[in-house]
Amino acid sequence: MWGFNQYDIFCGVVMDGVRLDQPRCRAVEECVEEMLRDYRRELERLREPPEPVLVIKIDSVEELLKEWPELQAFGDDWVRKWLDIRERLIEIAKVMRRFPWMVDVIRHRPASILHPYMAEVYVAVDGSETCLSLNPPNAICAQNGAVREVKLELAFSRYEVYGEKMREVYRPRGYWHLPRRRENT
Repeated sequence: MWGFNQYDIFCGVVMDGVRLDQPRCRAVEECVEEMLRDYRRELERLREPPEPVLVIKIDSVEELLKEWPELQAFGDDWVRKWLDIRERLIEIAKVMRRFPWMVDVIRHRPASILHPYMAEVYVAVDGSETCLSLNPPNAICAQNGAVREVKLELAFSRYEVYGEKMREVYRPRGYWHLPRRRENT
């Protein structure tokens, strides 16, 4: 007549803040007995101490600095600020690992406002000359172990294929001008 069977009674109960399973029984007495059984079972389960869970919080900045200690030259706050472009930071660290003099240069210059995509490195084909540009148009260049600051000027070099496009390639123009040594004769 009402669309449900009078013998099926569903009970969902919370006793003293303990949520019990919803019993399915045919009589009220059966439901009460089943609820009391569930309640005792849940109380026993709650009395047992929870299994200890080992939670180790790893700071992603510390992890990155452990793998790439060269980035410490920029400072922890700078690395934390730019952590969302982690791949670019790793590119910078790889170059700094290849040219260790750059770590000392960056450590002695404030880089807190430097955007990671502003850092550029220019390397001669044979690797004898290298320039690090942190704040264009100035650059710090090294040749034969000597490091000095110069004004960086770029000159068109060539076109090259990059993906499906052509791009212009520039190289530093006359960025290293050391006076020649005069021989005493």
